[in-house]
Amino acid sequence: MKVDNPSKHKIQQQEEEEEEEEEEEAEQMCRTIEVASVVDLSSQPAPVVTGDEVTLIPPLNFSMVDNGIFRSGFPDSANFSFLQTLRLRSIIYLCPEPYPEANTEFLKSNGIKLFQFAIEGHKEPFVNIPEDMIREALKVLLDVRNHPVLIHCKRGKHRTGCLVGCLRKLQKWCLSSVFDEYQRFAAAKARVSDQRGTRILSPALE
Repeated sequence: MKVDNPSKHKIQQQEEEEEEEEEEEAEQMCRTIEVASVVDLSSQPAPVVTGDEVTLIPPLNFSMVDNGIFRSGFPDSANFSFLQTLRLRSIIYLCPEPYPEANTEFLKSNGIKLFQFAIEGHKEPFVNIPEDMIREALKVLLDVRNHPVLIHCKRGKHRTGCLVGCLRKLQKWCLSSVFDEYQRFAAAKARVSDQRGTRILSPALE
């Protein structure tokens, strides 16, 4: 004769109730995760979209110099979407030519301040380096209130390299490291005048 064990029935019933509670908790957790994954992006700036993809093209010779400091060649409209991601406060422009209207409008629409230092570009070596102008550009560069900042000339090589080289000397880089960095961006067209200018200016900046 088979006798039912009441305690066994109670254990099975408790186990079934616990499984139901666990399933309900799992469903609730899933709903919580689903709600938390919905992020309000209304306050974020909308990226520029071409077709179905976001186009981010950095300017020629673009690189990060230090926290909040970038360098490049002359940016054009194809680079504007990329520059927006940097959230720039200012641009240091090292050429005498007027800033193009399209670039000026981009700066205005994004609240970016332009600092222009009219340094002439020369193909001849041993031209005079405008020491006063470089010092003024360094003051702007070192002021963290202007960061994030982008330094650029036409191709981001010689004039930009000279200013970055002076910054590196202030950061206590040895001259060989300063020139190595300069050469990487200037490639085979490194100018003795720019390297010489960095060597001349560096003692006065210490």
